[in-house]
Amino acid sequence: MLDRRTALMLLSGPALAPNAAFAASPQEVAWDDLIPPGLPYPEIIGEGELDEAKDIWNPIYDANGVKLNEDLNGRYIKMPGFIIPFDVSAKGVTDFMLVPYVGACIHTPPPPANQLVMVTAKIPWPGDQLWDPVWVTGVLRTQLQSTNLGQTGYSIVADEMEVYEW
Repeated sequence: MLDRRTALMLLSGPALAPNAAFAASPQEVAWDDLIPPGLPYPEIIGEGELDEAKDIWNPIYDANGVKLNEDLNGRYIKMPGFIIPFDVSAKGVTDFMLVPYVGACIHTPPPPANQLVMVTAKIPWPGDQLWDPVWVTGVLRTQLQSTNLGQTGYSIVADEMEVYEW
């Protein structure tokens, strides 16, 4: 039989070391999971207009483009994507936007906010691997933010990253 002190120590373990509990099993998240349940993907893409001077199409997203999946807020997740760096140093990149496809926000108009994730990596990602798809693992937060590349709907502080292999 356990005494009171031993029982309290056993029960308080997860509260004292919550990251140890998370580290065992992040939830794998796909880009479609960032859209709130019941909201079809075609409904997040709004009308657009052609900027003839720059020869690009500018999407105009309606309110569905900023609807976020609040069920994922605070979850320890692992998701794949591509890096759009905000700044690269000799050590690599620590602040970047995670996007669903190569060139999003650079060569094409940005996806809607609920398809973009701001990432701060605890360990810089090598600057020579910026075109590789990556897995990002960390706690996901729902958080609308504006950047010069587009509005993002989520943020992650990346505990770890690795090359994504098909």
